[in-house]
Amino acid sequence: MLRVPSSINPETFQSLQIQDMTFVAYRSDVYPERNEVFFEEHAVIFVLEGEKKFVSPTQDLHVTKGNILFFQRGCYSMNESLDANYKSLVFFFPEKLLKEFVSQHLDIFRAVRPTADPGAASADPILELFASPGFSTFIQSLLPYFGAESIYLNDLLRLKFQELLLHLLQLDTSGKLSSLLMSIYQGQKTDLDYLMNTYLLKPLSMNELARLSGRSLSAFKRDFEAHFHTSPGHWIRSKRLEHAHFLLRNTEKNVSEVSMEIGYESVSHFIKAYKLQYGTTPGGKA
Repeated sequence: MLRVPSSINPETFQSLQIQDMTFVAYRSDVYPERNEVFFEEHAVIFVLEGEKKFVSPTQDLHVTKGNILFFQRGCYSMNESLDANYKSLVFFFPEKLLKEFVSQHLDIFRAVRPTADPGAASADPILELFASPGFSTFIQSLLPYFGAESIYLNDLLRLKFQELLLHLLQLDTSGKLSSLLMSIYQGQKTDLDYLMNTYLLKPLSMNELARLSGRSLSAFKRDFEAHFHTSPGHWIRSKRLEHAHFLLRNTEKNVSEVSMEIGYESVSHFIKAYKLQYGTTPGGKA
């Protein structure tokens, strides 16, 4: 699984940074390629050339030159290059910069009413947009900055960040992006039931789950225990074992396959945990 932007490899990507944060990366894929990507930040992919397929738990998108995809932070996507010509720009949006942007353009967001249930807004974590001639011109204006050296580069890229978001808001006829940005600005927290059901089987750390929930680690643990009446670690372990119990009784998967699916690297550790919860080894009888 590729975590982005932290897993960006300089040998695969060319990137530009605003201070110490990745702003945009240029990607020319090795074909054929198929991988699972976890977005640690909100991100936009703009297709420069070629075709690619993006599959999330609720969406199946086939993109070509000129397509724009906005990925919400925490989105998992299975990506597959469909030809050797695929090239893209990938923009990343740290929440600090997004909040600064909204605060500087509150007049744009005054009429926006954030979704009452942030979990519902995330049902489709990928927003599809289509480039206008103006957006394509903006992209062309950005390309010369790759490889450029200037004492003004950081400030110029901060302006480009603002320009990019303004273009995206103009292209967002559904209003979903505006609503999402306002929700981020207002610090809305993600519903814990939605969060845990969505990411139960994903290999995320407690810090990552807390960040996706819009909370500090201590606040996440406190809210979690108040809601579920147990610790996050105990809840996750128990629910994963419940899922394993179901798989072993309703599918043809063996113990090793089930162990791997619920996140246990050691089959022996899985068997021990399973027996502790169910009083028997996987496949055995109590």
